[in-house]
Amino acid sequence: MNTGFATEPWSSLVIDDDATVRQSLRLCLEVEGARVLGVATAEAALEALERTTFDVVFLDLWLGAESGLDALPDILRKQPGIGVVVVTAYASFETAVQAMKLGASDYLPKPFTPEQVRQAARRVVEAKRLQVEHARLRERVDAGMAAHGFESRSARYRSFIETATRAASADSVLLLRGESGTGKNVLARWIHRTSRRKAGPFVTVHCPALTGDLMTSALFGHRKGAFTGAVADMAGKVEEAEGGTLFLDEVGDLSADAQARLLRCLNDRTYERLGEARERHADVRLVAATNRPIEEESRSGRFREDLLFRLNVITLTLPALRDRREDVLPIALHFLRFFERTHGRTGLAFRADTEFLVTEYPWPGNLRELRNAIERAVTLAPSGVLLPEDLGLPEADVHEILTRQSAPPNRRTVPVEVGADVSLEELEREHIARLVARAPTFDAAARTLGIDITTLHRKRKRYRLA
Repeated sequence: MNTGFATEPWSSLVIDDDATVRQSLRLCLEVEGARVLGVATAEAALEALERTTFDVVFLDLWLGAESGLDALPDILRKQPGIGVVVVTAYASFETAVQAMKLGASDYLPKPFTPEQVRQAARRVVEAKRLQVEHARLRERVDAGMAAHGFESRSARYRSFIETATRAASADSVLLLRGESGTGKNVLARWIHRTSRRKAGPFVTVHCPALTGDLMTSALFGHRKGAFTGAVADMAGKVEEAEGGTLFLDEVGDLSADAQARLLRCLNDRTYERLGEARERHADVRLVAATNRPIEEESRSGRFREDLLFRLNVITLTLPALRDRREDVLPIALHFLRFFERTHGRTGLAFRADTEFLVTEYPWPGNLRELRNAIERAVTLAPSGVLLPEDLGLPEADVHEILTRQSAPPNRRTVPVEVGADVSLEELEREHIARLVARAPTFDAAARTLGIDITTLHRKRKRYRLA
């Protein structure tokens, strides 16, 4: 009788060199509605993990003469976040600690009862379900904040949004670029909601989480029996996104095979499931994102040049938060009101020095870092007035910025010009100040100065430049 502890289909991989144990575990798990694949060796297990996604792995501590723990890092590398339950007849505190240190989720000693097996599976599946719910909640948080995120006092960012609006109304392939945390995922969802495909699905694929054939299978699906572990037909993300938008996050991490199949899909609007000869039509709009210099990946041969050209139809580069400083405080206040509602608090406000800190801090993690800092403050601040320390920012940076707030402005009696009676330090300060004032962005100023952006921000802090 199926007790149905999982409301959605789930699957388990059993790795044990004893056929009797594999069969026992299979029966215990199948009664709960799981699809179970049993293998006898670590090599067979890694091959299965290359091709199929599993929710739970039961791993025997000893596989013949080999230690199952030796395979644990490879298992977790193949499918990050997967729950692994280590099974052994040699139960001891030491091996349990070792297994947990290597990333195992639980520990099951032999002999075990069917209920012990089911409880171990329940814990892993429930933990994964909570992770998925948390991710969905974060997506709703992003969506709830997105509307304000596209309002701006910055002329540069308003121009960017006007371009993005025109791009959204078309059906062309889009490549979103920008530093981590600038809001590429949020922008992709906004583009979908304002496009002609808004009534269709929006499907996200986080490419770094997939490897090898598993990536190809996740994108394009597979037929039952196509490979070890393919216990049922599975639709891919392309099929799920039919009539809507497919968002490939960190597209530079696509495998070589997935790149080739994606290129064909973009060119011909057709694809095939793994193990199936039937050609399928794809009616999807592709939006891809990357925070890496994908041209370098192409020159090194890790990314197909022809696919790069095909993705680069329309490129939108999101400005870093430091390049739209006029927006920092309004966005921070919007985050404050948002988290105030979601955390059940009222009447929260920034103290004056906290506002100054929010405005002057460079936010290298961009919108994501700002959002997390405000959420932390709302969650942990003991009073309704948020102090600088409530944001959890690096103490050295906080001290430097707040010292700058109280420092008197520098006053010069000697003009700072080349050849004037001034120090090299004064000359450098004036040169950086003038260059930053006329450069379109801090990145552009750093390139002109011949230094990296981090060095520029450090010098701006040192010289107390806005």
